[in-house]
Amino acid sequence: MYDAIEKIEDALVQHGNWNDRISLLKIGGSEPEKLIHALDALAREKGYGKIFAKAPAPLKKSFENAGYIVEASVPGFYHGKSDVFFMAKFYDELRARVKDPETVKAVLEKANAQVPVASTPGIDPPFAFTPAAKSDAEQMSRVFKEVFETYPIPVHDPVYISKTMNETSAYFLIKKGEEIAAVSSSEMDRESQNAEMTDFAALPRFRGKNLSLYLLYRMERDMRARGIITSYTIARALSFGMNITFARMGYRYTGTLANNTNISGQIESMNVWYKCL
Repeated sequence: MYDAIEKIEDALVQHGNWNDRISLLKIGGSEPEKLIHALDALAREKGYGKIFAKAPAPLKKSFENAGYIVEASVPGFYHGKSDVFFMAKFYDELRARVKDPETVKAVLEKANAQVPVASTPGIDPPFAFTPAAKSDAEQMSRVFKEVFETYPIPVHDPVYISKTMNETSAYFLIKKGEEIAAVSSSEMDRESQNAEMTDFAALPRFRGKNLSLYLLYRMERDMRARGIITSYTIARALSFGMNITFARMGYRYTGTLANNTNISGQIESMNVWYKCL
């Protein structure tokens, strides 16, 4: 059901009908021209609506020459020194049009009007923060199922959560007693010293208590300790709460990914925010 991850021309690529796209995750040792040709051939063969590519700054021109456009960027993505461009090529004209642009604009206006937090965020008892353990995976998957009808990666599966825990991702929890109230994760690229702050899910009855803000604060502390230099997020463009959370923590908006991700039952546009840790 979920998209497959495989090597194409020595690049790490995710693709499938779940998100109706190809996602170029890492260039690896691939030759740009051959890789771009291979991705184009795959998109046409499978009938995908979009290619989403994380293109290192030196390769930006090569992708532009092949019909890609820049949707967003993350300065300092590689070791805090070199930038990445989030680029897209569309095979469906409607896929390139952001749905509900007025709401997206309103979300960004509200987020950009926020004053960054001046003091350390906190949470009130009986809530408590804790890094996740593999024994939490089953309950975490139930939280994700309750919050998200669909999701771009298989976080509804406790086996997937256990497998990725402390390998590619670090998971974080806020609990009320033994019950998980909110969860998040940092998907780490240790080689390039960046991390995506993602998978934020708070149960509806616990919202409005700044749990996501506190999770993000603790995630940043953890990532700094692991040598991560740059953090970023790809947040739902229609979510006032998550965009405001990142703005309050000093993240900067760099662009919107049009119709990029299968989440909560449909393909949604996503906003990119970044911060130097």
